[in-house]
Amino acid sequence: MGRVSTAELDAVTLDAYGTLVTLVDPIPNLSEALRTRGADHTPELVRAGFRAEVAHYQARASSGYDEARLAQLQEECARVFLDTVGADLDAAEFAPVYAAAMHFEVLPQVRESLVQLQALGLELAVVANWDVSLSELLEEIRLAKYFTVIVHAAAKPAPDGLLRALNELGVKAGRALHIGDDEVDELAARAAGMRFAPAPVPDVVASFE
Repeated sequence: MGRVSTAELDAVTLDAYGTLVTLVDPIPNLSEALRTRGADHTPELVRAGFRAEVAHYQARASSGYDEARLAQLQEECARVFLDTVGADLDAAEFAPVYAAAMHFEVLPQVRESLVQLQALGLELAVVANWDVSLSELLEEIRLAKYFTVIVHAAAKPAPDGLLRALNELGVKAGRALHIGDDEVDELAARAAGMRFAPAPVPDVVASFE
């Protein structure tokens, strides 16, 4: 995407992971959690288990749309991890431990970029393929206050989550831009009739006129 005049926009929607936040390496925490339960494994094997769990979660994130479904999804993910590393542990007991090992941090200059977008008079929304914990996470890392709408379980590349956000914002798709780091973000934005710009967010904001 080239330079965009802010006069052509009323709203910006943003993906979450890889666009607003990133994951702090969970391998040390996961290794320690296994070790304290008598399952000492190499960091390489723990990372392989983590990657298997991530693949499982990414394909099913939208299924965690409420607390009950999230608990079920977390137990499934814990089981995938434990099976991959070969740890004979109870997945139901390990699930909250596994989830607690995940810590996210705001990507560089994102907070400042959101302030700039608000100063331009643009409505902001998060639209992400995430489970129901997304709003709580954004509160914890002090980003929630920048967004009028937060849509989890967006099921991108389908445009439904983006269209829901725009409807709640009262903004037409042709007057909105979506920022994301993945092909599914671009596909969803195009299907919704929105402009699209690839992350990082500070680079997109710097391109505004």
